[in-house]
Amino acid sequence: MEDRLYHDPALADFYDLENGWERSPDLAYCLALAADAASVLDLGCGTGELAVALSGDKTVVGVDPAAAMLRIARGKPGADRVAFLKGDARTLRLGRRFDLVVLTGHAFQVFLTLEDRRAALATIAAHLEPAGRFIFDSRNPACREWEEWGPEASMRLVEHPRFGTVAAWNDAALDPATGIVTYGTHYEIRASGARLSAASRIAFPGKAELEGLIAEAGLRVERWLGDWEGNAWRPGAREIIPLGALA
Repeated sequence: MEDRLYHDPALADFYDLENGWERSPDLAYCLALAADAASVLDLGCGTGELAVALSGDKTVVGVDPAAAMLRIARGKPGADRVAFLKGDARTLRLGRRFDLVVLTGHAFQVFLTLEDRRAALATIAAHLEPAGRFIFDSRNPACREWEEWGPEASMRLVEHPRFGTVAAWNDAALDPATGIVTYGTHYEIRASGARLSAASRIAFPGKAELEGLIAEAGLRVERWLGDWEGNAWRPGAREIIPLGALA
């Protein structure tokens, strides 16, 4: 099912306001990682902030399944330097390979089943140059971050260029049987009282599962990071970030 948070144009308009790329450590890390790459594939590129930042002297392709997000991406300064394509990371086959493949913003967590995760990793492997590298991030399930996403803790105000002041909050619930978390994102426009809401579902695969799936895909991990500052992974790290290459 399509997630309205990304596919509804009105909701997609909040993405950059909420995610603050200019202070994002994953943006800085990926820019440094791509310094010597001539070509980059950004899977799940969203509104294109990272893809545009990576472009310039590189060939950059940004892929996302949500037309609403791609519309925003294509309207950004510098977007003409990026080939933005609508596509699904589970099935994408471009017939070309890249020096770097990135999948950031916890986009890997939208793959809810083992089969989906296998397919996404196979796509990464299919698009890597022999000496290419990949990186993606997933939240550590041991930290139970969804427990911090309740309405009271997440209440905030967002200044929207068209809607004015908007009250925003989240809620979240874990399905113990599947390990899938459903979280709601809610925006209430102060001026009109109108409300926009979306329910999103994400998985929290553990490090051991990811190790097995990455190896199965013909990939190997050079370093496991626990955050986007480059610190090594350890039990209790909030992120699981494999940086690797073809096996």
